[in-house]
Amino acid sequence: MQKFEEVYEVVKLIPLGKVTSYGAIAKYLSTGARMVGWAMNSSHNLNIPAHRVVNFKGVLTGKNHFSNPFLMQELLEKEGHKVVNNQLINFKEVFWDPRLALE
Repeated sequence: MQKFEEVYEVVKLIPLGKVTSYGAIAKYLSTGARMVGWAMNSSHNLNIPAHRVVNFKGVLTGKNHFSNPFLMQELLEKEGHKVVNNQLINFKEVFWDPRLALE
């Protein structure tokens, strides 16, 4: 699906140590956040950093789509993020907005 590929191209650009949200990607691509979520759910066999996409509050809502429900948090922590109760701490400080970064 073409839109999924567009989502994957944006996700590949998220810098190490940063995260973005489904909604931020959706706004950048002029599509819906649900479509971005569907793309992320289908991405786990691809070589993209899907763990860097969280919801608009920094919650790890996609964790159950990983092969292990703890893998998303583990990958984020390896990159230096702190996660408490499935939510990123300092989400606003590590947020990457594709609209600002890519336009």
